[in-house]
Amino acid sequence: MILRAESISKSFSDKKVLDDISVSLSEGELVCILGVSGIGKTTLFNILSGLLMPDSGRVILKGEDITGSTGHLSYMLQKDLLLEHKKVIDNVALPLVLKGMGKKEARQKAFEYFEKFSLTGTEYKYPAQLSGGMRQRASLLRTYMCGDEVALLDEPFSALDVRTRDSVRKWYLDVMDNIRLSTLFITHDIDEALLISDRIYVLGGTPAVIMDEIDTGGRKNRDPETGYPEDHTKLRQRILECFDPAST
Repeated sequence: MILRAESISKSFSDKKVLDDISVSLSEGELVCILGVSGIGKTTLFNILSGLLMPDSGRVILKGEDITGSTGHLSYMLQKDLLLEHKKVIDNVALPLVLKGMGKKEARQKAFEYFEKFSLTGTEYKYPAQLSGGMRQRASLLRTYMCGDEVALLDEPFSALDVRTRDSVRKWYLDVMDNIRLSTLFITHDIDEALLISDRIYVLGGTPAVIMDEIDTGGRKNRDPETGYPEDHTKLRQRILECFDPAST
């Protein structure tokens, strides 16, 4: 187990948003946090990343309590947030510079990953010169530079068109396996969760609780034609029943 959150609860003013949330992530896993918009998924990620303190509960990374402490996990939001006035190499190297590394050394270290992230040739371009898919790859590489073991991705492909999203999603899974990156991935799309995840936590209710934990059988054991788990229809119905118990 590389990361776990234990009994996380959070309120804003008098409104409780998260109630006794526990999730875990093993090395090399991609685990989806699935729930409707506004359920509290991003609040959970802000707690995991140390940007918010929970009212109760704790976050453990490789046995160390990191609750309320930033800089341990990489975190990518929906928008790529690349700095338009900086070249791609400097966008990617920025987390290293912010950690105190010299600009030249940071560039050299970042440069080593451009081939792995299929970004060779973009190093000295500006973000405006990249396609949407390439911008997202650059943003993912910058995220990786923040912390190279666990990535928190908050609907990172939702702004892309369908064709580009499918391509970047497949590319990310290949890269993730290649560099042994462990990923927690927010989505509200049931089919996306079933397509990419090893496990799924379904959030529901007010305040949000874990409605179900679903083992998809692992990403390597998928239908070769569709890419989905072989019991895709059954798992999809199980998730829908969490969102709408009346459908049972």
